[in-house]
Amino acid sequence: MSKLKTGGGQQRRGTCPHTRCEYSDKFYFLFVHFEIPQDKKLKCPVYRIRGPVPANSYILVPKIISQSLGLTGHFFYLLFRPTPGKYFVVHLDVAAEEGQVIRISFSNMFKEFKSTATWLQFPFLLFTICVCDPGLVGPAPTSVRWTCLMLDLQYILSIYLNRCYSHLKSIKLCANMAVKNMFTTDLLLDPAKLMGLASSLGTGPMPREMSFPVPKGSYWHDLYDYIKYSYLITEQDIVLKAKSTPNQFLGYTLCGGFDKLLPDPILRLSRIIGFGGATTKCVLWTKSGDAVVYPCHAIIVSMKISSNQQRFFIGHTEKVSALAFNGNTTLLASAQTGNNSAVRVWNYHKGNCLAMFRIHAHSLSCLSFSRGSGILCGVGKDNHNKTMVVVWNTHSVSKGGEVTILAKAHTDVDIHTMKVTFFDDTRLVSCGRDNIRLWRVRNGMLRSCPVNLGEYHSMDFTDVAFEEGNSSDQHLDDRTLFVSSRSGHIFEIDYSRVAIRNVRRLLPAQQQHADRREKWSFNTGPGIAINSISVSSSFCATGSEDGFLRLWPHDFSAVFLEAEHEGPVSVVSASFDSFRVLAATSTGNLGFLDVSSRGYNTLMRSHTDTVLGFSVDGVHRHLTTASSDGTVRIWNMDSLHQLYDFVSEDSPCSVAFHPSEQIFCCGFTSGIVRVFDISSAKLLAEHKYVVTYLKAPTAAGSVFFFLFCFVFGYQSSVGNVVARGTERAPDALSVSSDSRCLAFVGPSEYIVTIADARSLDELLHVDVSILDVESPRLDSALKVCFSPASTEHLLVATSANKILWVSTKTGRLLREVSKVHKHQCSSLAVSEDSRFLLTAGHNAVKVWDYNMQYDTNSQVMFIGHSQPIRQVSFTPDQLGIVSVGDAIFLWDFLANPVDSLTNIPPDTDASGVQLSNGMPRQTAPLPSSPPRLDISTIDQVDQERMFSILIYPPLKQKKPVRPDCYRHFIPRFKTSSLDQVKSILSPQPQEEGIKLKAVIGYNGNGRGNMVWSPDQGLFAYSCGCVVVVEYLDTGRQRHFQGHSEEISCLAVTNDAQTVASAAGSSNGNKSLICIWDVQKGICRNTISYHRGSVQCLAFSRDDRFFLSVGDFSDPEVALWSTKNFKLLSSVNVSGPIHDAAFSPSTHSQMACVGSQGAYFCLINSQGLDVELKVQRVKTPVEVGDVELTALCYHMDSLLFTGTNRGHVCVWDVNMQRCFMTWEADEGEIGVLLCRGNRLLTGSNTRWLRQWEVEAVQDMKPQEKVSNVEDRSVVMLDGTIVSAAFDNTMDMGIVGTTAGTLWYINWADNSNIRLVSGHKTKVNDVVFSFDENHFATCSEDGSVRVWSTSSYELVVQFQVLNQACGCVCWSPSSSKDSTCVAAGYSDGTLRIFRLASTEMELKLHPHQVAVTAIQYSANGHVILSAGKNGLVAVSSPVDGGTIRVIRDHKGATITTIQCVNEQFGLEGNEMWLAASADRRVSVWASDWLKDKCDLLDWLTFPAPAYFAGDSLPPSLAAFCPADCSLVVYTGYGVEKELSFYSLTKKQIIKKIALPHWATCISLSSESQLVAVGSNERVLKLLQSTSGRFQDFLQHSDSLQTCHFSPSGTLLFSVAYNEIMLWDVKGL
Repeated sequence: MSKLKTGGGQQRRGTCPHTRCEYSDKFYFLFVHFEIPQDKKLKCPVYRIRGPVPANSYILVPKIISQSLGLTGHFFYLLFRPTPGKYFVVHLDVAAEEGQVIRISFSNMFKEFKSTATWLQFPFLLFTICVCDPGLVGPAPTSVRWTCLMLDLQYILSIYLNRCYSHLKSIKLCANMAVKNMFTTDLLLDPAKLMGLASSLGTGPMPREMSFPVPKGSYWHDLYDYIKYSYLITEQDIVLKAKSTPNQFLGYTLCGGFDKLLPDPILRLSRIIGFGGATTKCVLWTKSGDAVVYPCHAIIVSMKISSNQQRFFIGHTEKVSALAFNGNTTLLASAQTGNNSAVRVWNYHKGNCLAMFRIHAHSLSCLSFSRGSGILCGVGKDNHNKTMVVVWNTHSVSKGGEVTILAKAHTDVDIHTMKVTFFDDTRLVSCGRDNIRLWRVRNGMLRSCPVNLGEYHSMDFTDVAFEEGNSSDQHLDDRTLFVSSRSGHIFEIDYSRVAIRNVRRLLPAQQQHADRREKWSFNTGPGIAINSISVSSSFCATGSEDGFLRLWPHDFSAVFLEAEHEGPVSVVSASFDSFRVLAATSTGNLGFLDVSSRGYNTLMRSHTDTVLGFSVDGVHRHLTTASSDGTVRIWNMDSLHQLYDFVSEDSPCSVAFHPSEQIFCCGFTSGIVRVFDISSAKLLAEHKYVVTYLKAPTAAGSVFFFLFCFVFGYQSSVGNVVARGTERAPDALSVSSDSRCLAFVGPSEYIVTIADARSLDELLHVDVSILDVESPRLDSALKVCFSPASTEHLLVATSANKILWVSTKTGRLLREVSKVHKHQCSSLAVSEDSRFLLTAGHNAVKVWDYNMQYDTNSQVMFIGHSQPIRQVSFTPDQLGIVSVGDAIFLWDFLANPVDSLTNIPPDTDASGVQLSNGMPRQTAPLPSSPPRLDISTIDQVDQERMFSILIYPPLKQKKPVRPDCYRHFIPRFKTSSLDQVKSILSPQPQEEGIKLKAVIGYNGNGRGNMVWSPDQGLFAYSCGCVVVVEYLDTGRQRHFQGHSEEISCLAVTNDAQTVASAAGSSNGNKSLICIWDVQKGICRNTISYHRGSVQCLAFSRDDRFFLSVGDFSDPEVALWSTKNFKLLSSVNVSGPIHDAAFSPSTHSQMACVGSQGAYFCLINSQGLDVELKVQRVKTPVEVGDVELTALCYHMDSLLFTGTNRGHVCVWDVNMQRCFMTWEADEGEIGVLLCRGNRLLTGSNTRWLRQWEVEAVQDMKPQEKVSNVEDRSVVMLDGTIVSAAFDNTMDMGIVGTTAGTLWYINWADNSNIRLVSGHKTKVNDVVFSFDENHFATCSEDGSVRVWSTSSYELVVQFQVLNQACGCVCWSPSSSKDSTCVAAGYSDGTLRIFRLASTEMELKLHPHQVAVTAIQYSANGHVILSAGKNGLVAVSSPVDGGTIRVIRDHKGATITTIQCVNEQFGLEGNEMWLAASADRRVSVWASDWLKDKCDLLDWLTFPAPAYFAGDSLPPSLAAFCPADCSLVVYTGYGVEKELSFYSLTKKQIIKKIALPHWATCISLSSESQLVAVGSNERVLKLLQSTSGRFQDFLQHSDSLQTCHFSPSGTLLFSVAYNEIMLWDVKGL
């Protein structure tokens, strides 16, 4: 029942307002009908509330205060009209999830915004309708209209109080007003829309009970006002406004119920690079030790030390100056700087602010929580600059109670640090200059007692710490207080006697000097200036001014562990378990020392001054920044780690990356421009210009940095054309997206010049000072920016706080927006599709609709910076935003990407295309369906005029776009094609000259390409185009060979008797699916159906059905019968499908997920006819704009899905809706697996997590959060792409993109490598001389040694940032002296000893990449060749270069081979070298005598070729049976093998080849030759008889092949596929 109270206290009753109507599933109406008078205009009953005092005349719903409405809809709608000339008040009591009740009030009586922990007051600002007067707070004007007001309660609580909205408790409508109705809903509604479906903007029609009547021919917005309040964010802007809407604006924003950009919010703060701000002395451990908390200017950051995942506490408006945790780290207190410092208390785990109160002091420098969280102490300065200490009572703050002051004291003593004792909440200790004091709170008074310091009274004391391990019931006599000082003294204070117990002085390690004989004593010599001390039960940690973190025993007898930093250590903190020690420096570095492993981990580095500008390398995801601290730094945008630091005495002011190369340019205040190479960390060039800002064009392949083209051999510059001053940097200069035009501010501040980017010829001058003739002040240009999608638009930000759209052809003003920010716009950027405009002003970032005409289209400001923002821009992938100023902020940009209007003629500006009624044109339909006009968003009154739209020719067919999702399989780029194979001669079964024995490695590029059935013992995976079935107990392999292309995925039946594999086909042919009989090892059936690759395969629970899904180029779901593998049904979907699965409980249900959401599929069987029905459900709005990437069923009614942003969504299969989400990972989830009540997630962050999901079954549908905990976590060596576990989820096998298959055992928390492989291209493979091992090297810089018998990885040697091109074994017969030598791309050689598994020697004989390496036959020297044709002879003992052979200079050496044979000239061995210019040199040498003579020089003729042609390599080898024969093949007149006799000096034999050879190897037995080709064919031929066989088992070009020394084994390699063959002979 509702209750109306009037001034006289009388009551009138009406019917119950809690009556549901036909909209009961979506809305809850609070007024349904009352017996009240009719309103003439609305022609319906209204409720009028009148009274002289609003507080005494009101409607209260419900009437009993103790009752609650319990309405959970977070949108509150009110239809009302303020009484002209009167005041009104509305109170909404809402409950937060924590249980606290908060009152939200708005009224035209309030003059300013006010907020407390339980009350928000908003002034209601009314605008006059007929006269354009500014709105004033006060009585409603006579022209006030009926208004539809919408409040987003969830958003208001989240922004202003950092709380989560639960439900609406009660409503109080106070005089004076007329009310039609009010209700709550979760839908965003359009009050001007009375029927129809929800629009694409996310709005729906208004229910009839809430609608205003609109006469025929009239417009809703001409009669009524619509106010939406869900986006104002700053306190200065917190007013509710009502505005009229022009007719030409109809149907676009306000009338559509959409005056903000969707999704809301459109930005989300993702990561921050920075530490400190007001202080670097506040860093805290959580009790679990898995996260640290620190300030970054005005934001508090909680970072997990294992993953660098960040969580933010946002609410402070100035820099954070102090932090403190309570004893169990559940409550966090923080303080900010400023004249009236504010203190906030947070619930650490939930992240919400529990209380906020002000202290009448400035420079609040210290906070301390009591262990039981009942007391909070703060130290600051009062208005007279005296030290002020305040103690608050925080006992009830966690329950929503108020924080009160217990005691306050003003003192003249200096306090540097103050802490509440751990044993008594009423006792405190402090230290400062010349004093150590003990404090106590009693009877509301705060009193202190100084410690008698005696001779040490004039010291500067810095920190205090109690001895850990003391229990709270220990006697005061046993409590020891440690105090540190800048002189290096450590004081032990007897707490009970308030006196010094012991004094020690810490001295640095003493250096021996010839001129100083005396020894340092207690009072002489420089002590260690200690800034911070932390005492644990095991050690004492000190941080000092000399940059050292030192760990001492409790008696400080000696340092047992230390870590040196780049700057003074400002604070140290030992974790609760004493395993780690956190350290921060005054130079902005934060890290921790792991005591057990003695390793140091850097968590964060930061600039120490304002960041002036940045540039993003989208290819490598690097970010370079220039700062006022004089450094230029390179950051990894994913890990947040600093990669490089360039320091200069000159101050950098602007930076720009090269569009495609790892090069960046930096401008300095001195006018010098320097170009840096990141990979080599070197300065490439330096030129003198007067430059304060730089820009790089967006198009790769264009001029480097338009002005600085000297990198490519020429330079161009002009002088005195740019306006002077650095305040316009870095956006005072812009390059168009086509790299043709350049715009900059100059030659004066009022002129914007547009010039040709290559010649710098001036094309146009625009004077911005004359564009506004009515302005009394001259307007100057500050920033310029081209629109990427339309080069005819140039945006100019001016000093009058405007943004001007200027035509680049005519200079005309096209559009302008005023009052962009409260201060001048400091930076602006436009998205690549020109849908969004990004601006920065003072401390805020703002996102706009690029085509807007009114500022109501603006998305609200996003705050976080505490200083003015210097630059803001989109990332190259358009998925993020970077803003810099006080720190580096990385934001996620959540807007939906859309296709551009490609059907607009070239001479037409896309942004200017409009309907005849002024509406923007809708995106043209795709040609996949007949062109049709979508009129769903066109207002009814305009339908009769809509056919005047200009129609353009239909679009051309667009090529499918690969989804930005790692879960989607994309075949690795191949350098060959099977179509190039003309004819091959495959051997008959049982007649093969070689037989595949083993496949080394796993294809990490596949998706779901590993299956394991623990009950049946089946373990299978793919490598290249081969399915490998491995027996885990013996390591023996079986191979299913039937594919010719890379296998994308596998599936296994539930009885493990059948395995299905899928592989694509080249040149647009259909992909091939093979059905394998596991027992017989034969292919039972084949399916060729999908036009592109196959994304996933699955068998139904009863093995009756088989499912295949095409990739993004052909997103079709096909259902097959497993009896004969005939197609039963198929469905085409609109977007890419990433994953699919059958229900585990029924064969008739299955589900798919993809870019467009989730697809619930039902199989209807009627006799022989089978129909597949598909229902698509969109992604839940709670997770934003994401793609569903993986799925798995739980029980029979729940479905788990993962997203590309780390969310897990839980769906009710029967209701086909999502009822729960949680953030399970930072990156994309590509693998989901559920067994019982355990869920497994694997992502591209390399984390594998196991979750306990038992509580999910018992959740109610309306619940959104549950107690989902990750039971176990493990990080692997790459992105997770496949997983298979047993029924209890205790053990399983997981595959990664690194080419590794891991055995995971959750029970004992262990992981073991089952299969290892190379992720990148394998450049060389070679047997050891005893054939017990073989070595491989790869582009990733790794050298791996394997066991030949077990194929297991024995040892791996890794060199970062270099490619390893060749490898060889030492000829030593001793196991202890066996070495492996490898050549790298930086010209170095490295020798690794297997016995010690360490690098023994590093040589640098070359300046270019090493292409060939070989030990001499006797092992005395190492011969290596470089890309430039030089051969170096080096000593493997001391690394010296003995000689350099230059005969092949200029041509890449492809082969070096040494043999222990004597022929011709004096020497005991021979060796040869072959180069790319078809020359082979043969040498005789005796290295002990330093002899090396040329024996023969071979040159092979070849026809002419073009410089760009890709030629086969030149290959040569000694014939093992007769070393006087040299076998050669390479580019020539014919494709052939040539046998050259060194004795006869002529070619004695030729063998024709069908293809150019890419690799050859000669066997020491049976005179066999193995030849690999670019056509994927491995040819085995016998040199004497000419017999040969062809083997087509690889999926790409062969790059190397090698026989074992005995000739019984053969290796062949194609990219990263390594195959080992048993050699039988021909």
